[in-house]
Amino acid sequence: MMRIEVVENGLYMVVSVEVDLDVLLLHFGALPFEEASIKENQIAGFRLIEVQLSGEDRAEYHGRSHRASFPGLRLKYVKHEDSRNEMGRKFEITLQDPITNLEAEAHYQFYNGIAAVRCWTVIKNRGAAPIELEYVSSFALTGLAKEGKQDRDEKMLLSIPHNGWQSELQWRTYTLPELGLSHVATRSSKRISCSNTGSWSSSEHLPMGYLENKEAGTSLFWQIENNGSWHWEIIDQFDHLSILISGPTEHDNHWWKKLQPNEEFISVPVAVGSAKGEFEQAIAELTHYRRAIRRPNEDNRELKIIFNDYMNCLWADPTTAKELPLIDAAAEVGCEYFCIDAGWYDAGEWWDGVGQWQPSSERFPEGIKFVLDYIRSKGMIPGLWLELEVVGINSLLLPETTEDWFFKRHGKLVKDRSRYQLDFRHPEVINHANEVIRRLVEDYGVGYIKMDYNINAGIGTETDADSVGDGLLQHNRAYLAWLDNIFARYPQLVIENCSSGGMRMDYALLSRHSIQSTSDQEDYVKYAQIAASSPTALTPEQSAIWSYPLSEGDDEEVIFNMVNALLLRVHQSGHLAKLSPRRKSLVKEALDYYKKIRLDIAHSLPFWPLGLPTQQDDWITYGLHYGNKMYLAVWRIKGDSATIALPLPAVSARNATIKCAYPLENDAAWKWNDEVDELTVTLPKLLTARLFEIQIEN
Repeated sequence: MMRIEVVENGLYMVVSVEVDLDVLLLHFGALPFEEASIKENQIAGFRLIEVQLSGEDRAEYHGRSHRASFPGLRLKYVKHEDSRNEMGRKFEITLQDPITNLEAEAHYQFYNGIAAVRCWTVIKNRGAAPIELEYVSSFALTGLAKEGKQDRDEKMLLSIPHNGWQSELQWRTYTLPELGLSHVATRSSKRISCSNTGSWSSSEHLPMGYLENKEAGTSLFWQIENNGSWHWEIIDQFDHLSILISGPTEHDNHWWKKLQPNEEFISVPVAVGSAKGEFEQAIAELTHYRRAIRRPNEDNRELKIIFNDYMNCLWADPTTAKELPLIDAAAEVGCEYFCIDAGWYDAGEWWDGVGQWQPSSERFPEGIKFVLDYIRSKGMIPGLWLELEVVGINSLLLPETTEDWFFKRHGKLVKDRSRYQLDFRHPEVINHANEVIRRLVEDYGVGYIKMDYNINAGIGTETDADSVGDGLLQHNRAYLAWLDNIFARYPQLVIENCSSGGMRMDYALLSRHSIQSTSDQEDYVKYAQIAASSPTALTPEQSAIWSYPLSEGDDEEVIFNMVNALLLRVHQSGHLAKLSPRRKSLVKEALDYYKKIRLDIAHSLPFWPLGLPTQQDDWITYGLHYGNKMYLAVWRIKGDSATIALPLPAVSARNATIKCAYPLENDAAWKWNDEVDELTVTLPKLLTARLFEIQIEN
């Protein structure tokens, strides 16, 4: 027997190679391994990899779970490698099935100083006959609750990020019995699972999760890095909890893959980490990790202010006459990008006619370049909206295409919301997409693209694929490769990732895009919770938050709008040209302050004094901490109390200067209580918000 121990960045990983060459992952976590936490009759359940092939048996009482797979249970140790690269330590272990000669490589990439690991599995067919994959785990771990003496029903909490259009980032925390997984036997057929099926990677849940052991004071957290289908599940076996994390599966996502001899399949990468402490510490590690894997770019360092003419403004009905006063107003308050949103390419109803991406001469009689040049003359970088992955069912582009440009199922083109889905595996689709980007950047001088995506193409495409899910995954990866090529060709180009707001918040895309649309929420009050929760899903500097003062409103409405965005990435909108001078000055005051603090935002870590907010809360708070500074946004939504006490233990036993940084003229009151490390804030009126700055003396 051989024991392999990896200790790196505060993570402890223990792999055991048994006498019969079975490979077991005995431990992964923020605490050292305790041998006594696993009984001898339980150890067989600690599998490193689960792989299910068609025609193979299943073992155990598995229900719909993916445990007890074959040949997963037959895999034997071949070799392992432990090395270092520029990112950090890299651990790989190779296993092989003696019957089919399937070879499985488990990869664990550590990152210097970060308590998170990127994991994936490579399956290679070393046999003489084809093999058919139904399931491949990217990460598998048993013993999730083995630390501590309390029963898992009492000590384990699972936090799941629910997501939906205009209702993004709704975290909820459950005990396992509340989700139906009570500890009443050593195993069951029950599983707690989350899946996404289709081309919207976060249509119902974000591709991540958080599991806390209250007794041990540790957490396990994960994110799945795929811009399509994915799956994770928590199950019980051998009187322990297990988690299996993967990309698409046959049972859950219509994915099935045939490998010919010498072919290989690389699973969807996932990030998994463990931390001492609670949710904020886990998100801190994920924030460090997300910054480490992201494409280096100026946009995430400079955080320039974007104006977009859509939300509570032109509502996808741009014309030259409407744009010019907006451009003047946006420049006046200090915006640095100006993006013309949807509608610039068609004179009337444009939804089902998109695809050519040629400017409308009716909307822009002088030509759209006249407006784009005017934007640049005002010191801003011009931008345009695109939805490049689709073609409308009445598009003038269709005669130039063939059916194999598009997703197809059961011999018919896939439609959703009167659009067809382009297949980015097709070379002519790539040529079309390249030419659109070239025209916008080189001919029109565009430096910003809002790349929207308003359909869900469903389970996939049957064209040149072993299954419709296989076709979708191939397309997902082809789109990422195309995006990499575009950024290599135009490194200064900023492309915002948008999918009806936040329907594709995943780090397959966000490791490439510098900025992410978080929501299409049109109510600025409801947006506060989405904004405050957004740093759980992405880094603060990538989180684009609408700020859209209404044409008719009061000072507090403007202030509330601006506070929504000031600690993230300002996505300014609203009809600035129609605002009164007083209300416009409040916008400018906010943006001037943002320019002073935005370099801090790019390095800060988030915190939530009242915990993660919900849409049902009376008060919402969210802050950033960097060096000796803290920035804290406070929103009063509803309720009778005008005062809230905010625990700030990071300020404990230090001298601190606290001020209301925005707006400078305000009726808020605040007081620091040294005895309990609390900041008490009073906001006399409902639907008000303030931004505080705390300078901590060493």
